[in-house]
Amino acid sequence: MHKKVYFKIGIMFAFATAAILIYMFHEVGPRPDFVLPRRGLRVLSMTLVAISIAYSSIVFQTITNNRILTPSIIGFEAVYMFIQTSIVFFFSAGSYFITGTPNFLVSVAFMMLFSLFLYKILFGGENQNIHLILLVGMVLGAMFSSFTSFVQMIIDPNEFFILQNAMFASFNSINSSLITIASISIVAVLLYSLRLNKYLDVMALGKDNSIGLGVNHTTFSRQYLLIIAILVSVSTALVGPITFLGVIVTNLTYQYLKSHKHAHMLAMCSFMTIFTIVAGQFLVSRVFNFGINLSIIINFVGGLYFMYLLLKEKGK
Repeated sequence: MHKKVYFKIGIMFAFATAAILIYMFHEVGPRPDFVLPRRGLRVLSMTLVAISIAYSSIVFQTITNNRILTPSIIGFEAVYMFIQTSIVFFFSAGSYFITGTPNFLVSVAFMMLFSLFLYKILFGGENQNIHLILLVGMVLGAMFSSFTSFVQMIIDPNEFFILQNAMFASFNSINSSLITIASISIVAVLLYSLRLNKYLDVMALGKDNSIGLGVNHTTFSRQYLLIIAILVSVSTALVGPITFLGVIVTNLTYQYLKSHKHAHMLAMCSFMTIFTIVAGQFLVSRVFNFGINLSIIINFVGGLYFMYLLLKEKGK
């Protein structure tokens, strides 16, 4: 059984590696010393975002015991757009906080505060109602989206044009200075999570069963939620929102891998997400000549897949 699982993980690792190599070395041109470092930064950013999305989505679904929910679906990325719109509205598009490191730090800080506030409300009690989580997340997301849309209608058209860059995830205009901060943050959080990952297989059995097996479900859930908040905040602030990618890659991982060990699922989901983002960005840049944004494709396909999963759950 394990050999078959490792073989599948190896296949996906090979696909992810091939996608990276093709993206890096396709049509390098006469100036590889100029092209390769720029592509390398993009690949690094895509890898960081992919691992963050894969890890946060798998762990979030484990502690909520639901394979449809992800941090993005419960309104997290609506908060990101709310923050960007508020900065433009209150400080103008020429503000010190609109781009670069200041914007990154402000976005991460506010998304962290929101996530901790939301998780405190949803997970502070003894009972964790999945329907309440989805309802509150959707309501808050709709509220932030409505405010964002209203402000976008009344701000100056030139400022709205600048704000449009934050609406969709982009791997082409990443500030290289942010890569260092994001890399340190994500790697530090993932290293910290290594000592906790051994509890995920037990927590997947449910709160009552995990407590019966000696795992403090509430304590570890809070630690995982803090880890998820940091990963999603940093990855969203780095490249922008990709709402439904987590839903796609996690459920494809469950269907393809058919393993209940989180060490296997996290590895498979990470490689699958890397392949999806890198291969998708390659098609956007080389085939469509940047005529369409990658996040638009992912959100369209992911939205349809999310509706399919909801209908599938309803039919059970």
